[in-house]
Amino acid sequence: MAWQYTIQDTDNKSKVCLQQSHNSDMRIVLAGTNKPIIAENQHAIAIVFGRLRPYNQDYLLDNSAKWLLDLYQNTPTDLCAHIAGFFLLIIADKTDGTIRIINDHVGSIPCYIDQRDSAVLRISDNMPALQAAAGNAEIDKQALFNYLFFHCIPSPVSIYKGVSKLEPGVIATLSNNNTWQQHTYYQPTFTTSELPADKLMAQCKTLISEAVRRNISDDCVAFLSGGLDSSTVAGMLAKHSANNKAKTYSIGFEAKGYDETEYALITAKHFGTEHKVHYLQPEEITEHFSHVAAAFNEPFGNSSALAAFVCAKVAAADGIKVILAGDGGDEIFAGNERYIKQKTFEHYAALPGLARASLDLCFYNGLAAKLPGVKKAYSYINQAKVPLPDRLDSYNFLNRFNLTEMLNAALLEQVDTNQPAQQKRDRYNACLSSDAVDKMMYLDWKFTLADNDLVKVNQTCQLAGVEVRFPLFEKELVDFSCTIPASLKAPGQQLRDFYKRSFKGFLPDETLAKSKHGFGLPFGVWMKQQPKLQQITADSLASLKQRNIIKSSFIEQALATYQQGHSGYYGELVWIMVTLELWLQQHEASYVT
Repeated sequence: MAWQYTIQDTDNKSKVCLQQSHNSDMRIVLAGTNKPIIAENQHAIAIVFGRLRPYNQDYLLDNSAKWLLDLYQNTPTDLCAHIAGFFLLIIADKTDGTIRIINDHVGSIPCYIDQRDSAVLRISDNMPALQAAAGNAEIDKQALFNYLFFHCIPSPVSIYKGVSKLEPGVIATLSNNNTWQQHTYYQPTFTTSELPADKLMAQCKTLISEAVRRNISDDCVAFLSGGLDSSTVAGMLAKHSANNKAKTYSIGFEAKGYDETEYALITAKHFGTEHKVHYLQPEEITEHFSHVAAAFNEPFGNSSALAAFVCAKVAAADGIKVILAGDGGDEIFAGNERYIKQKTFEHYAALPGLARASLDLCFYNGLAAKLPGVKKAYSYINQAKVPLPDRLDSYNFLNRFNLTEMLNAALLEQVDTNQPAQQKRDRYNACLSSDAVDKMMYLDWKFTLADNDLVKVNQTCQLAGVEVRFPLFEKELVDFSCTIPASLKAPGQQLRDFYKRSFKGFLPDETLAKSKHGFGLPFGVWMKQQPKLQQITADSLASLKQRNIIKSSFIEQALATYQQGHSGYYGELVWIMVTLELWLQQHEASYVT
């Protein structure tokens, strides 16, 4: 059952072929964006994509695959407890003939598993590489529906039938008889620490300092939006860059309500970083729009992707190779406004049954829904009656519109319209905590980070030619956050209270006091001002109508409503439709029902 491997190097990339000596008919081909690190002994072959290190230690400067191989030989059943970093690992066991595929705790490197060819199993972090090797594939109709719900395609579904995506923190095992088993190895318990709050705050600051230090390389810079997380990373970069002045990069928007560069400048001045601000112009959107939309492995509708790309591109033009990002802090230290908002609705569910019935009798009826001053109580109860996590998607496009009026009937007949909501319920209920805030954060580790934000930043930076690192979501920090009770992270209606108190005196007071701000793109505003952007939109939507995914009448209605003044909500809807069409065009995906 012994495995053998061969390597084919092309254009600074490697394609690794694994084959069992006794079975010439079955091959496993691994093709990554970057060259893997490989080690072999008489027991196994270890292949590492990304950056691997021992838990609670620095990243390995020597052969990380050799270290992994030794670890696997000594602790094969407890392997994942000893590893950390951002990686995709493949271990071919020569003794039992198994293949183990392991990704990191947040699935930062996508892992596509292509089983369309019975003779070749292909594994890659790059969907176009799979398509080039296996040929055209059939678009998965369920994936299209999921895209419209999430604005991305969360694992385990992928855009193509026969290609699955590994979920975060999973070991997938292919046995010698070609059967698959998957096990979620990263599912931390939320166990409250017995240390006093001041000790925990000091520990938080130390862990973040260490996480940033571990990720610094020569000529390393930081994204700086001006928020808590990017400011913390920038400050720690400055702290650990005593001999070389730290550099930071911001993207600005010359559109009211979108620009946050004044806070970035406050942080840069506070820590003495060499700061560069680039103001994103509408002309740059038209220049890069189609290019960026097509660059993703799958359709991707996060409207801040272009801003991330341009910021990374500016840094790359200055010779920068590594950028530190602040993603992840909100999801482990309770920084998203929805966490606080949903806590308010949870009070209703916590009431005794008789109390709820009394409130319903008084305020949950047709009359109360119409009376001024009372209808707010009706609205509160109406929302509170929807359980989490479903309540989080009250404003989702697919929940706000009639699906039969929005989507083609042939598409609806072939998809499970409940799948996206069920995916979120399964994840939410898998959290090993009874607190709703913990559960929402655990939900966001997958759907906000793994499936969305990290995809955005990783792939736009890759397109720009730079590497991005995420110190605030290192495994030790996530584990530590699970020891801080939600009541301390966000007491009452106070977001990020524990975190802010941890960094009092380190971060500028203005940063600690500022309100939460998103990082969206003023696409809706710009499209009304830029004829070229209007033309791209019109051409894309005209083409999308021919695919019979979204009904032509709905596309026209959405565009007309947007043009009448609803730039925010409907501008986002137009964006996700246009980016879907641009991706389909660039990848020659000919879906027609």
